[in-house]
Amino acid sequence: MEKFDLVVIGAGPSGYAAAMRALDFKKKVLLIEKNKVGGAGVTNGALSSKTWWELSRETASFRKNLRRFNLQVPSINYKEIQEEVQRAVEERMSMLNEHMSFLRNTKGEKLLSFKTGTAKLIGQHQVQITNGHVKEVIETDYVILATGSRPRYLPELPIDEKIVLTSEGIEKLTDFPESMVIVGAGVIGCEYATIFSGFGKTKVHLIDKGDRILPFEDEDVVKVIERNMENNGVLIHRNSRLVRMEIKHGRVEYELEYNDSSKEVFNVEKALVSVGRIPNLEDLWDEDKVKINISKRGIEDNDTQTNIPNIFAIGDLTADISLVNVGELEGRYAVEKIFGNPARKLVYENISTIMFLSPEVAGVGLNEIHAREKGIDYKVVTLDYSCIPRAIAKRNTQGFIKLLVTNDAEMKILGMKVVGNHASSAIQAVALLISMDKGIEELAECVHPHPSITEGIQECVRMLMGKSTFKPSALKTRLSCRSNINGEYADIEF
Repeated sequence: MEKFDLVVIGAGPSGYAAAMRALDFKKKVLLIEKNKVGGAGVTNGALSSKTWWELSRETASFRKNLRRFNLQVPSINYKEIQEEVQRAVEERMSMLNEHMSFLRNTKGEKLLSFKTGTAKLIGQHQVQITNGHVKEVIETDYVILATGSRPRYLPELPIDEKIVLTSEGIEKLTDFPESMVIVGAGVIGCEYATIFSGFGKTKVHLIDKGDRILPFEDEDVVKVIERNMENNGVLIHRNSRLVRMEIKHGRVEYELEYNDSSKEVFNVEKALVSVGRIPNLEDLWDEDKVKINISKRGIEDNDTQTNIPNIFAIGDLTADISLVNVGELEGRYAVEKIFGNPARKLVYENISTIMFLSPEVAGVGLNEIHAREKGIDYKVVTLDYSCIPRAIAKRNTQGFIKLLVTNDAEMKILGMKVVGNHASSAIQAVALLISMDKGIEELAECVHPHPSITEGIQECVRMLMGKSTFKPSALKTRLSCRSNINGEYADIEF
């Protein structure tokens, strides 16, 4: 029986990162994957959908600027767009496989092994791998479970991945649908609404049970996103409940009931169901021999370690944040916990996030909703993109920067949100300061490249310190600096 120091089940972003980190410790590692290396982070998730978003954004920008050149809107070839997305996916998968192949075949200690098949824990230290009719059992000191997740199905909806789709079926479309309803107004649903409306070929409907999309986001962020969606033709069904969805004559008929009890029936070509994801836990272990604790949200873990000391769980299998960067962080941390001594505890407060909307939205730490829920008094400063030279130069001043700090002399950073062009590139310095539990002084005099979006962050900090170039009292529609104490706002005067 073959023996390993570590077996990683699942070669998605978190599992791949864990296996590579284990090689740093000179451990004998087996990585097992039943489908494709890269997982949903590459093949039908993060990379593919964000490539769609980039192409959609370019298309929308091109259409917007056609009148400058006195040109008509050209036709968009869906097949060419789809092939470009596939090329992006194949580039990433090819690199991952090439990298892994070299490590497996390099001279010296061949520490990395890779097997294709379905893995199942049949004991605390035994893993059975099934590939077709062939089964083998291997021995291991430690196991990391990283099998990821899949789209959640609602049993009352006729999901067939042809007419009523999830994010897995959406990749198999053969043309832009003339109309589409999206069930679920969370991040993924809103991203797909942005993508399809951006190409200008699909009338998008978005079902939202509340009075606004993205209920976990601050109202000022949501207003910008909703306005752009509706300007791009998206029909947002607010305060609505889906009571019926059927496939009729190859199309989708759905019925909504609104908060005032009125009902309305709609007919569209396709439907996309985006109501979250569920962990891939089925048949992952023999429940008579391996008793791993699970909850409704996934595997219960303590800093990636399950109730069985040598078995760890990472990525979408746990109840933590389901993001590629978080999964990779957890994978590396789990290996460090197994074979070393992590330099710091695994924390999620400084996790950077980005939503691929119009415009993009990036954030780190707390927003105002979460700060109020935690009962934290804070100061908040907001600066409009129209105050930033780089945004003016790009001829797109839509957006803003918002920075939250503690309402005391230290003014430690609680969180930041950036809405607009280059949002994702503007938050890393703040993420680092949050992780270091630092105040804002370090940002105030840092020399930023000019012109850049990050100059807006510096101006936010200087506003809080009472030494900004632009004074909030003079540009009240573009700048604000306020305190929130016990839920009550007050302008800060300098």
